[in-house]
Amino acid sequence: MSDFLMSPGGTALIIVAQCLAVLGFVMVSLLFLVYGDRKIWAAVQMRRGPNVVGVFGLLQTVADALKYVVKEVVIPAGSDRAVFILAPLTSFVLAMVAWAVIPFNDTWVLSDINVAILYVFAISSLEVYGVIMGGWASNSKYPFLGSLRSAAQMISYEVSIGLIIIGVILSTGSMNFGDIVRAQDTGYGFFGWYWLPHFPMVFLFFISALAETNRPPFDLPEAESELVAGYQVEYSSTPFLLFMAGEYIAIFLMCALTTLLFFGGWLSPIPFLPDGPIWMVAKMAFFFFLFAMVKAITPRYRYDQLMRLGWKVFLPFSLVWVVFVAFAAKFDWFWGIFARWSTGA
Repeated sequence: MSDFLMSPGGTALIIVAQCLAVLGFVMVSLLFLVYGDRKIWAAVQMRRGPNVVGVFGLLQTVADALKYVVKEVVIPAGSDRAVFILAPLTSFVLAMVAWAVIPFNDTWVLSDINVAILYVFAISSLEVYGVIMGGWASNSKYPFLGSLRSAAQMISYEVSIGLIIIGVILSTGSMNFGDIVRAQDTGYGFFGWYWLPHFPMVFLFFISALAETNRPPFDLPEAESELVAGYQVEYSSTPFLLFMAGEYIAIFLMCALTTLLFFGGWLSPIPFLPDGPIWMVAKMAFFFFLFAMVKAITPRYRYDQLMRLGWKVFLPFSLVWVVFVAFAAKFDWFWGIFARWSTGA
């Protein structure tokens, strides 16, 4: 058996099994994320939410997914059929591919590459194409306008996210997620993580993640009345399901990035408790809870307010922060908390 596993066929089988494990985790999580999102929103509005299908309504998301799958796929007569179908597939596949470099524990990662952050940033940048393709292929002005506004929004906040991540890279000296988490293993538990030295950037990253994933209060491309429903207005059945699934997977990815970059990944918040993947998943679930709460309690921005916030507030602030962290890391300011990679801590 060991000889087979060491052979090319065995190696391919192991890789496929690992890919299926990550895919299974993300897809099962997706079912409960949608359920949790609806339940949290319902609780804030003092109503029950999903409570019919399954125990406590736990199978409601499965029923909704089956409803989308069995419906007829309607493709507008004047649309580009190939691009129309390819757009939701692109959004879904790219959202899933980004999970290849996300570690859940020390060495528990599908692909442990040294440029993992660059990989995720490249994949998230490509996700804009799915939105643009969906709006353009519909051959209608409303989806096209929605796709352009969504693309502008995503690109605007990707700039801020990139600069915020650069600050973490400067403090770590590595673009590998495992190294970033290990750099936060200082023996001080919760107070040794990067949320403390990079405290202002935690809020900017979280808000930028909301805008990057088109979540309220920045869900303008999908929710504005004059655009009907944004880039996905002509979609129904399984293609619409793929758009929706890709969006929630991207949200969960942002929760994972927040956990890895600022909150210690799989590290225990209490020093004497063992580390493990349970901490990683628990932190991701907590940040998704925050995403859902923001959706429930925050009024929607106007589009001009959204773009002003990204370009005139977040971009200058994050750029100044990168310069500050660079000097702090170089000259060991503030007891070297920004330069653990150079102090050997």
